[in-house]
Amino acid sequence: MKIVKHYKIWFALSILVILAGLVMIMVSGLNFGIDFTGGTMLTVSTDRVLDAQEVTKALSDLELDPLIQHQGANDETIVIKTKKSLDTDARNEIRNRLVETFDLDPATKIDGEQFGPNIGEEISKKALISMALASAGMLIYVSVRFQFYFGLAAIITLLQDLLVLVSAYAFFNITVNSNFIAAILTILGYSINDTIVVFDRIRENQKLMRGKPKMEIAARSIDQSLSRTLITSLTTFVVVFFLYILGVPTVKELALPLMFGIVVGTYSSIFIAGPLWALISKDK
Repeated sequence: MKIVKHYKIWFALSILVILAGLVMIMVSGLNFGIDFTGGTMLTVSTDRVLDAQEVTKALSDLELDPLIQHQGANDETIVIKTKKSLDTDARNEIRNRLVETFDLDPATKIDGEQFGPNIGEEISKKALISMALASAGMLIYVSVRFQFYFGLAAIITLLQDLLVLVSAYAFFNITVNSNFIAAILTILGYSINDTIVVFDRIRENQKLMRGKPKMEIAARSIDQSLSRTLITSLTTFVVVFFLYILGVPTVKELALPLMFGIVVGTYSSIFIAGPLWALISKDK
């Protein structure tokens, strides 16, 4: 009951974080990755697999902030992406650095090309369409399975999750790339699952607590589903956390927003969704 009793605090906290994030975005913007800004892509074919972290370390003093990927059947091709526009001399400097550091064949060639933000724009467009369709589908599903006010509360809760996550990226200056988009879509599905668990309990308690205030029904439902929500979220978080600690850089880029999303989704399903439903559906 204490959770719902202080719902104004939880709402105010979410609004404060979101507003602060919007201010940060207006002042300094988001740290968009290479997929969204464009830059230079270098391809180096080697005679063996090079560790991406070692390559990053070897090029650290060049201030490229590179994204390192492997290609080819045996991962023997290194792809280096950087936001910087590199001329021929800069590209040769990178090639020479790799040859010296990893004792590669002196005849090793490096191919380079400039690329624009078209890929990022296409990903963003498709992601927005996917989120809009997913949100509409969730609204219809929850409205049919429960009531319209459940669906409306669920969509507002998901919007809060998204805005808080974006705010966290603005605060910590974390790179926004294609993995961030993939993580958002995953988080939306994860968050709605936790929210529906709470709503399902509310629906059952509505029948058992006829005539009781909506806030009281929401409070009991949250208390009954609290342990399940926390255990599920903690288990998922631990798995993703170890992926972040032990994974390669590309895995870490996906795991980081997932960890943020798990925390935010758990918070919203416990502190936001139930009280929001009670307010929206009051006396209806």
